[in-house]
Amino acid sequence: MHGRLKVRTTEEERERKKKEQTLKVKAYKAAMAKIQDKRSRQELDDEMLQLTSQILLRNPDVSTLWNVRREYVEHKTKTAIVEPLDEHQAIYDIELSFSEQCLLVNPKSYNTWHHRCWTLEHSPNPNWEREVQLCSKYLKMDERNFHTWDYRRYVAEKANISKQHELDFCTEKIKANFSNYSSWHHRSLLLPILYPYDGDAQPKRAMSEDKLKEELEMVLTAAFTDPNDSSAWFYQRWLLGYSRQELDICAFRYENKRAVLAFTNPIILENVDVSLVDAEGNKIIKFGNWQSANNTLADTTWIGSSLNNNTTNSLPDMLILVVSIPQINVQQLALKCCSNTNNKTYYYFKSPNQTFAFTGNVLTELQSQLESCQSLLEYEPDSKWTLLTSALLMRAIDPKQYHDESLKYVEKLQKVDGLRKNYYSDMASKWILEKCLLDWTDSDSIPKKLDLRDAVQLNAIFYPQYLSIADKILLPENLSNCIEIKQLQGFETLKP
Repeated sequence: MHGRLKVRTTEEERERKKKEQTLKVKAYKAAMAKIQDKRSRQELDDEMLQLTSQILLRNPDVSTLWNVRREYVEHKTKTAIVEPLDEHQAIYDIELSFSEQCLLVNPKSYNTWHHRCWTLEHSPNPNWEREVQLCSKYLKMDERNFHTWDYRRYVAEKANISKQHELDFCTEKIKANFSNYSSWHHRSLLLPILYPYDGDAQPKRAMSEDKLKEELEMVLTAAFTDPNDSSAWFYQRWLLGYSRQELDICAFRYENKRAVLAFTNPIILENVDVSLVDAEGNKIIKFGNWQSANNTLADTTWIGSSLNNNTTNSLPDMLILVVSIPQINVQQLALKCCSNTNNKTYYYFKSPNQTFAFTGNVLTELQSQLESCQSLLEYEPDSKWTLLTSALLMRAIDPKQYHDESLKYVEKLQKVDGLRKNYYSDMASKWILEKCLLDWTDSDSIPKKLDLRDAVQLNAIFYPQYLSIADKILLPENLSNCIEIKQLQGFETLKP
């Protein structure tokens, strides 16, 4: 009827959108063809710049066009001869202004942020303070945009913004919205610099104990505000030390001119000096010919041989392993000695430790947080983050005392959070193996035999490098296939 807007049917609307899309694709292909043609003929002129602008303002993620614009800028700045500095700056300012327009189209465009970095790096007079303010403006619009946070770290460094100022900014953003992964992450990068740990505990803690206690208190408040939000729980997990272990020596064994050296993380063993010295510091044995146990460039387990003719039976019982590697500080490790009918065996073993060793006020705070989590579980017994954090707190306080109880929490998590059942199963396996290795450290069977047959809950073997010094490893039946792992085949099989 007259005067009424016709309502399109679904089919009509679909056809209209299809025609619009066809026209857009046709225009895009024509523009790209012209740009490629002009680029091949080195016609880096204003027309080409205009063509790239038309496309990028609709889709800022066309990497080729940003490369073309950079070629244009380089060409333009080389040919500018009148008031070169001012004219050059004007060219870069145009690029900065254009990239801002593209960020309004897509504030998470990798290409646009990268182009902005490039523009500032090449600009004769970059205004880094303005860029920091721009980040603050963008983070008001979306405080969780990790692209903006990454860019802020870059420009804040260039503008010499103090770390304390950045930490205060993080605190402000977290208070405004606890569910801000990027802000928590930014915080984790600043705290070790502002509040470095100066103690001797290993693994080395992220920050001083006083500041750590403050952070634990703050993150618990955030976590309890919304127990189902994961951001604060993840940050707390970092505070507790659940992250990749630092590179360190975890095991060593020498017997009958053969040596095995194991590390916590894979390492390329080059320019290494490994030797044995006696109590007076006299070098007794020098090792060489190091080869990867798994024939890889980087490995956790390396096999070497003595370059001397000494037999182990002729050596003193007390020897010190001296290791000099560029990636870690020079280490001197006291070796233990055990004898059999034929040879002496020298070994070093440090069981895996995935958490920090806490003391004093921090332990008291952790115990308080565990009690708070357990209280929360009385009201929300199936809160997966509270269950997981309770188990992690137990491990941080005393992994030996809370071993069985923490495994019960993980077992419940497999039921509550079924989609991640295998993740929790692997976590339990790690904890069980850690306890077995810790018990092995103080047993009479090290390094001859490691019996894991009673650890029926093991579903995988983690830390195989720690097992490389054992002569014999007895696995539960469900892991019989793991014997294919080189480090589990026994010390005798590891030969350079």
